[in-house]
Amino acid sequence: MQVLQIILQILLGITSLLLTLLILMHKGRGGGLSDMFGGGMSSGLASSGVAERNLNRFTIILGLTWGVVIIALGLIMRFSGTGES
Repeated sequence: MQVLQIILQILLGITSLLLTLLILMHKGRGGGLSDMFGGGMSSGLASSGVAERNLNRFTIILGLTWGVVIIALGLIMRFSGTGES
């Protein structure tokens, strides 16, 4: 069980980093922090191309994977007794 916990912790770190990078790659929709950094200029030209749809799909899949890993780690820690003081 300890090996599974280590694998899930490594997977959590990798998915967290990748999820952050994927979220930062999205185009700004305007009206938020993206306007502050110059992203609002291209908001009128934003189109929903194939690359953007694929980026959305990858982000959703990675986000769901991240959530499942967190739930699995929580269950392992609770039922293995390693989370108790």
